[in-house]
Amino acid sequence: MIPRISIFIDYQNMHLSALYHFRPPGEGHRLSHVDPVLVADLVAARRRFGGVLTDIRVYRGRPSPDHQPAAAQASDRQAAGWLRDPRLTLVRRQLRYPKDWPVTPAQEKGIDVALAVDFVRLACEGAFDIGVLFSRDTDLIPALEAVRDLGTGGVHVEVATWRGLSRLRYPDSQLPWCHYLDAADYEACRDNTDYTVT
Repeated sequence: MIPRISIFIDYQNMHLSALYHFRPPGEGHRLSHVDPVLVADLVAARRRFGGVLTDIRVYRGRPSPDHQPAAAQASDRQAAGWLRDPRLTLVRRQLRYPKDWPVTPAQEKGIDVALAVDFVRLACEGAFDIGVLFSRDTDLIPALEAVRDLGTGGVHVEVATWRGLSRLRYPDSQLPWCHYLDAADYEACRDNTDYTVT
């Protein structure tokens, strides 16, 4: 039986890590996005032991239409493009706006928790055989440990990151297996669409 691969992407973490690591300082965010479908296909294709990519799960914040109507529309246009791929599930939560916004920028809240809950829940439900988590957020390590420790019917856990940056790992370990994507991979997976243009 061919193993089913699900790839869980902490989008803002993946996107901004690549932007600051691979692009010139000061370059804007608009033209340096990453296509999560291309990233997921690349990671799945490079797995030494194969498998079929059945699920791409992307987690990210959404600007509030009340606070940032243009940014919300751009985010929705980007999301609509991603959702053309039937394998993709998009989980969005509205950004939180502090009282002194825009002096203090809006922040994602609850995205890492939503990703962690889904990662563990879907593993326990047997929804995938291989779960790959693309993020550098160490708050997600307990979710990796939970899937490993729960004995979820042979579910295998892997992680992904950009080469030259930190990766998620169990304490005092080189596990789980990590897929490293380099600058050439980033260029191959870049989405240069300006979603602010209607």
